[in-house]
Amino acid sequence: MNLVYHSTRNSEETATASEAILKGLTSDGGLFVPDSIPKLNVSLEDLTKMSYQEIAYAVMKEFLTDFTEEELKTCINNAYDSKFDTEEIAVTKKVDGAYYLELFHGATIAFKDMALSILPHLLVTSARKNNVKNEIVILTATSGDTGKAALAGFADVPGTKIIVFYPKSGVSPIQEKQMVTQKGDNTYVIGIKGNFDDAQTGVKKMFSNKELAKVMNDNGFQFSSANSINIGRLVPQVVYYVKAYADLLKQGALKAGEPMNVVVPTGNFGNILASYYAKQMGIPIGKFVCASNKNKVLFDFFETGKYDRNREFYVTTSPSMDILISSNLERMIYRIAGNDAKQCAKFMAALTKDGEYVITDAMKAELSEFFGAFGSEEETAVKIKEVYDKEGYVMDTHTAVAAVAYDKYKAATGDDKTPTVIASTASPYKFTRSVMDAIDSAYDAEDDFELVDELNKVSKTAIPKAIEEIRTAPVLHDTVCETAAMEDEVKKILGI
Repeated sequence: MNLVYHSTRNSEETATASEAILKGLTSDGGLFVPDSIPKLNVSLEDLTKMSYQEIAYAVMKEFLTDFTEEELKTCINNAYDSKFDTEEIAVTKKVDGAYYLELFHGATIAFKDMALSILPHLLVTSARKNNVKNEIVILTATSGDTGKAALAGFADVPGTKIIVFYPKSGVSPIQEKQMVTQKGDNTYVIGIKGNFDDAQTGVKKMFSNKELAKVMNDNGFQFSSANSINIGRLVPQVVYYVKAYADLLKQGALKAGEPMNVVVPTGNFGNILASYYAKQMGIPIGKFVCASNKNKVLFDFFETGKYDRNREFYVTTSPSMDILISSNLERMIYRIAGNDAKQCAKFMAALTKDGEYVITDAMKAELSEFFGAFGSEEETAVKIKEVYDKEGYVMDTHTAVAAVAYDKYKAATGDDKTPTVIASTASPYKFTRSVMDAIDSAYDAEDDFELVDELNKVSKTAIPKAIEEIRTAPVLHDTVCETAAMEDEVKKILGI
């Protein structure tokens, strides 16, 4: 039976999985959600005997019900191959009393690879299934990692173009170098004079601009998204939480049916939502610890029930979390509102108009499985050094925010016995300055690529290919624009 997807803002707008992947956003600016979260059709014990690719098929076939077995397995096998530096694809390591789920073994050394390696294959397959003749224009805003992973995934994919907007002064030097050196005749990278929320808002406006859609269609183009607002991004992220539970079973950390906790460094809410979907599928997860940095809009939301983006925006050492509008939270709001699209639409309209909304007490009660915590810049740096000194393990700044949040969860609840998975979302090589400064401030005198070599020495880990490739790579993308000119830049690229 095919799973039906519909808009979080209009229950009348429905789509198949492939249609939802193609569109990215719904016509009213909402997000596609399945009418129910399907159950996993595999026992917990059987998961321990399966490869990453086999687990991916077991999870994704339940969501992407209009894909044939051959189509889906081809997408999975093309995605999870030698682009990853380990056959495991995602690795679970026990460090300092927690289980770090390393999601950075892909081509661009960040967790976005886990979904963006497969999204181009899902998208091209979806286009073919729906007889789409237009060229698909992937339009994406990034806070640092999505951009490079999407560019790498879509580079030179026939029938597609990819345009990435990023905050010019809001990403790490290595994140920026990864993007602006991207090869591919169909890739375009534009820095904006603003922050990630400005970029994301500009992209969403273009998606909901019906006049622009008509002009594009007349010229043989249509938009789709590589952000986690696309259900084709979200579904593959469920897979690695299922794999993590299987890893803990294999490692003897728990018995089948016993719960694990999950700690996720969170900006756009997609990664932690994927773990919530894993629980709905049947994976025993106790608490979801939502870890925020200094931009703690989500922490405040979980504390008070009020989502309020009217606050100062901070640029931090964990830039992928520097977000005040957590787009994927809309899917959770829809769910805790009892799948009431009208109610969800009202909240989102209030967020657009006033910058805030307040959920009901009944909705807040539905969030009891979530625990919000945040880590300051100082706490994050201290944690990196502490774990390095104790274990010789070097984590990136985003993972460190999660580790700080886990400490706060244990202190607040006394729960230090439940096996806990911390989503390790990026390689420390992506944020060398912040990481090395935390270990010893004397490193600050060195440039970013000298710091790569120092990190290689202290961590005793190989320098990723992704870093070696950009050391001397020429800059191929140098366009910078005001946020008001984003649509003009897109039109210029498409020649319309």
